[in-house]
Amino acid sequence: MNKSQIEKNLDELVKSIDKENFIYDLLMAYGISKTSVTRLKKGDFNLSKVEGEVLYKKKVLFKEVANDKLLTTIDDLTKSEEDLKHNPRFVIVTDYKTLLAKDIRTGVTLDTPIKDLNKRYDFFLPWAGQEKYQSKNENHADRKASYEMAKLYDILVHENPNIYDDGGHNLNIFLSRLLFCFFAEDTNIFPNEGMFTEAIAQHTKPDGSDTHLFLDRLFRILNTEDNSNEPDYLIAFPYVNGGLFRDDIHSPIFSSKARKIILECGDLDWSEINPDIFGSMIQAVVNDDYRSGLGMHYTSVPNIMKVIEPLFLNELREEFERSKGNVNKLRKLIYRISKIKIFDPACGSGNFLIIAYKELRRLEIEIIKEINTPDNAIIFDGSQSKIHFTKNGHQIVSNAPQAKMNFAGRQTEIWFTEIKLSQFYGIELDDFAHEMAILSLWLAEHQMNKIFVDELHDYGRAKPILPLKEAGNITEGNATRLDWKTVCPIDLDDEVYILGNPPYLGARLQDEEQKKDMSIVFNKINGYNNMDYIACWFYLGAKYIQDFNAKCALVSTNSICQGEQVALIWPNILNDEIEIDFAHQSFKWTNNAKGNAGVTVIIVGLRNKSSKQKYLYIDNIKKNVLNINSYLVEGNSTFVLQRSKPLSQIPEMCFGSMPNDGGHLSITIDEFKNLDDDYKKFVRPILGGQEFIKGIESYCLWIDNESVEEASKNRFILEKIKNVKVYRENSPRQATNVLSNYPHQFGEDRHKETESIIVPATSSEKRNYIPIGFLEKGIIIKNSAQAIYNAQPWVFGLVTSKMHMIWVKNIGGKLKTDYRYSAKLCYNTFPFPEISAKQKETINLHVFGVLDERAKHPSKTLAQLYDPEKMPMGLKEAHQELDLAIERCYRLKPFDSDTERLEYLFKMYEEMTQKNNLFQKEKKTKKAK
Repeated sequence: MNKSQIEKNLDELVKSIDKENFIYDLLMAYGISKTSVTRLKKGDFNLSKVEGEVLYKKKVLFKEVANDKLLTTIDDLTKSEEDLKHNPRFVIVTDYKTLLAKDIRTGVTLDTPIKDLNKRYDFFLPWAGQEKYQSKNENHADRKASYEMAKLYDILVHENPNIYDDGGHNLNIFLSRLLFCFFAEDTNIFPNEGMFTEAIAQHTKPDGSDTHLFLDRLFRILNTEDNSNEPDYLIAFPYVNGGLFRDDIHSPIFSSKARKIILECGDLDWSEINPDIFGSMIQAVVNDDYRSGLGMHYTSVPNIMKVIEPLFLNELREEFERSKGNVNKLRKLIYRISKIKIFDPACGSGNFLIIAYKELRRLEIEIIKEINTPDNAIIFDGSQSKIHFTKNGHQIVSNAPQAKMNFAGRQTEIWFTEIKLSQFYGIELDDFAHEMAILSLWLAEHQMNKIFVDELHDYGRAKPILPLKEAGNITEGNATRLDWKTVCPIDLDDEVYILGNPPYLGARLQDEEQKKDMSIVFNKINGYNNMDYIACWFYLGAKYIQDFNAKCALVSTNSICQGEQVALIWPNILNDEIEIDFAHQSFKWTNNAKGNAGVTVIIVGLRNKSSKQKYLYIDNIKKNVLNINSYLVEGNSTFVLQRSKPLSQIPEMCFGSMPNDGGHLSITIDEFKNLDDDYKKFVRPILGGQEFIKGIESYCLWIDNESVEEASKNRFILEKIKNVKVYRENSPRQATNVLSNYPHQFGEDRHKETESIIVPATSSEKRNYIPIGFLEKGIIIKNSAQAIYNAQPWVFGLVTSKMHMIWVKNIGGKLKTDYRYSAKLCYNTFPFPEISAKQKETINLHVFGVLDERAKHPSKTLAQLYDPEKMPMGLKEAHQELDLAIERCYRLKPFDSDTERLEYLFKMYEEMTQKNNLFQKEKKTKKAK
């Protein structure tokens, strides 16, 4: 059941609350079947024997109570082990004035007047199989640090003009080391707080002239095990190792201003900084051209969680919930987590890897806490090598290399994390980001070790971070040319998750190297040269996971699931072995960097074919679905292919006429006014999409073969024709050269001397409707618009309808962010039922209503009239009435959402194409006979 219907059901429920049936009505409002609710009401499914209480397994524990008992009752019920063993998702108590509820899985609570329950309909959406995504807040200290580092970077680059002579490698390593030292002095990696900044302040000159020499010396010390011969102020610095300080570099020259900024950076509290923000630091720090050329993307934590939760984290947490109370299962889960591999083949500075690492470490802590609860006590049996775990009277013997006596005569096992950085793999093209990914993982490990020890108290331990261990699973290179199974080895016993935010570049934006990447990845696959660059990662990801215990989830621009990209890309990915596991429909993807620019994206998860549940996220609502197609809609795996003729019984649409004239057949308003009256008959009004929408008056020469001699007698017209001839003769295209023989005509003439409907080829994504219109006979439609000649008004109504707009939005694709309208892809594929003359007449009346409302505003352009924030109410209502008339051609029951409309259209498209294909086969069979 969709959320619109649920909201309507609750509107009805709160109008007149039936106390005896309230909980049953509430369950049915969310789509629980009437049969199940009837059996619950009879007592067949009610596991509670307490009067006024309903316990429905995995659904709800409900109790009606007096007003003064609400808080104490819900507190008691949410702590009742006997009731909670039946896993009710919600606990609800009410006095029928106020309703209190708690989501047992998420811990979220609800306190609302019962009459306002319809306003909080989203709380119980899990009953309808729809989970609401919970965002996590971010640390604002991260942003401040990135801005300070940007200031330092800018001045160092300004004062060291040759700093990029080596491609920036020296600077990249320097900045990585600087960030490590800032972090280390504030997080107990270095023995004394603030010792790095203090050493610079006390042992370098105020003018900054020797700061680079001091840093070079310090960096060498950090890579030396024996510092006994150094001065006292340097001896305290520890041996770091791990490769971070291994290579000799030359620090940039500092001025007094640069030295002042580095000291200000050191004054920040770096213990509050998250390593996962380092990508944003790079975006704020690294040169814009250098960065954007490499397609690097840096991402906020809530957005990363949208990838990793459905990819693997939710399933691990569910297994944790199922394993509670069973120590053996909990230990097996820790072992499973310790063997998982996380692989980001476009890892940037490691954001996705770091968040995945942190979340797995947090889950491990929760599991260890569960193992060490009193019910899972560890009893010492007199031997240091064996420990007995007890649970409900059962004993489990386990080896315990380290144990500690507690006050009860029991022993507490000492725990170290089983999760290692070596489980995390990445590929990164950029040198700086590659260095940062390695560094950030080290720092994340240190942070999580501290949390591990703090939260596990007596039984949590962490090995010292120094000296650093090699974190050698981040490979520098081009992911489209490396063998992923060499970078991140996989065999049948492995569990691997691919994730990330690869670069997206349309075919026209790709440079020569990227085009070569595409040809290597899609060797001999037709159409690859028109695919988005990100298709490489989806294709290679699908190949990697096929036949293995692995999944892949990537962020992408939404264009790969729209328009012609769908038919180009997805048939090569989705096959008999691979399917979509989950997907987030379009949403704004933001990051933590300066400007915080957002782009509209999707998330697509791939898996080997399975009977397990699939999930579709729509506006952060999680919906259980049977299948997800390549347009990210629930339904069969359908590819909408371009058609030369309409699928439905509607008149043909064609491309407007193309001048191919170098602009020489165009006539300005002043040129038209100044032309001799005898020659004005050779001029026609002409409109393209933008001229029509913006109300721009324009003209062109329109001369047929019989009239060219007469028209050429005018010197102005003759000069225009000659210029067209020269333009076409000089074209590198042979077809255009041929057209130079007819310089008085448009290169492609599709005009018909009838009234017409103009449909702009592009329109702003902000508009709810593409502005279309009727044109009088004689007006030329040029190639920036589509034309329907001799069309009836009901066709206008169809093309401008909401149903058609939804199809265009999802099937037609985008030009940048604008709607792109194509006759072959949008119009000819649009499924529309055959309708009666009476239905056509009804639509005609609503079309005239729209045109009448437009006519009430003669001073406004269509761009102004169709601005969604300024659209006149009368015009908006006229369109809504037209929309309903069109929708009633499909079915009498109103649609509740755009998603439902699109699902209906896809289903109808499948039925019509199957019927059409069957008809074509029958025709061929008859011909053969």
